[in-house]
Amino acid sequence: MSTKAVLFDMDGTLIDTEKHYRVFWPKAMAEFGYTLTDEQVLFMRSLGRPFAPKQLKEWFGEDFDYYAVRDRRKVLMEELIDREGIQLKPGAIEILEELKKRNILAAIATATDLERTEKYLKMTGIRQYFDRLISATQVKEGKPSPDIYQFACEQLGLSPEECIAVEDSPNGVTSAYRAGCKVIMVPDQTPADDAVKKMLFAYVPSLDKITEYLDL
Repeated sequence: MSTKAVLFDMDGTLIDTEKHYRVFWPKAMAEFGYTLTDEQVLFMRSLGRPFAPKQLKEWFGEDFDYYAVRDRRKVLMEELIDREGIQLKPGAIEILEELKKRNILAAIATATDLERTEKYLKMTGIRQYFDRLISATQVKEGKPSPDIYQFACEQLGLSPEECIAVEDSPNGVTSAYRAGCKVIMVPDQTPADDAVKKMLFAYVPSLDKITEYLDL
């Protein structure tokens, strides 16, 4: 079945922002008196609600105020982004131009809220490539539940089998796989382990390498 759409995760997949979460989650936690290890930060990547608040409460107790800490992390990260900007991941423009040339739809499926998604895509100059922007805030459960990818497919009027999902994290891969999409992983902060590889349609080093899988 030929590919009708490619659904992209945003942070760490299209734009180089995952490294900032790795810095500013621990900084925000420290301001509230907690220590978050790098291993814990990596585990949290793309983890949506209700899973992220639940996980942090398991680690730090029922009194942990997830939303207060998250809001502080957002402030710290936005200050850096507003000051230094955002870089695109290698191959981003190339794959988006290729999809445009082939009339294949492109959409975003991200844990980031829509306001910041719009901001980041405009800052990096790629907003015009996307037919739909889908945020986990629009569905009941975030990644690794399949909700966001199922909703994205519905919004495009396509079946998951007609869509490729592009992800950089295990939680994102799991979400897209459970939805029934063909999942391509472009690793960012960590490589895929054996469990993740079993869910993948392809595993490529950069976004432009996705081109060879569009006709499969």
